[in-house]
Amino acid sequence: MELHEAPAAYLFKLWPWFETNRIRIIWGGGVIVVAAGLISFYSWQRDQKEITAGKALTQMMSSIPRNATPGQEADLYLKITADYHGTSAGQRALLQGAAMLFAAGRYADAQAQFQKFLDAYPGSFFAAQAALGVATSLDAQGKTDLAAGGYQRIINSYSDAVAVDSARFALAQINERQGRLTEAINLYGAIVHYNPNGSLGSEAGLRLMELKTKLQSASPSTVPAAPFKLNH
Repeated sequence: MELHEAPAAYLFKLWPWFETNRIRIIWGGGVIVVAAGLISFYSWQRDQKEITAGKALTQMMSSIPRNATPGQEADLYLKITADYHGTSAGQRALLQGAAMLFAAGRYADAQAQFQKFLDAYPGSFFAAQAALGVATSLDAQGKTDLAAGGYQRIINSYSDAVAVDSARFALAQINERQGRLTEAINLYGAIVHYNPNGSLGSEAGLRLMELKTKLQSASPSTVPAAPFKLNH
């Protein structure tokens, strides 16, 4: 058989099978077309929802009354969250709403909303900030041991440098209040090491010097001889 005749011969042999299964093929092709259309429509609808949610959040932020209390602002943000759940704007609104609840002194409510964010969006870029919000809310409620555990988990589990340094600083303050000055020195030292030029690094450096001076005044032998141990 000539090489150029091979395709024609193959199609000739395939034709009876096509005739036998024509209805099934037509239906199969129709299903593929419908599925592709549904995927395309869903993608378009999702994009439209993201756009609408972004506009709603922007409009809400620009229309907040100047005399609004933090609690009132929190309600506005959380309404955006409820109306546009699952969108990027909804995520930002949930985090901001939780922060405003904290600013209003409603620490238990803030903790619940920060935790809601973590439960709904554990892989979010802002997950570390939400975890920090949970720990800080616990700290503000006087639940020191739970807060300390939360701060340590952030240090151990997240790569967000801002959240990690904030957790180190907060945990250092807890250790300082409880008289564990060596642990506090290690944490302040880690902040200075990783963030020497930031405002938090500068504040940690001041606390570090004060604590070392305090320990030296109390008893020179209590000051760690070796450099501080980095807390990862």
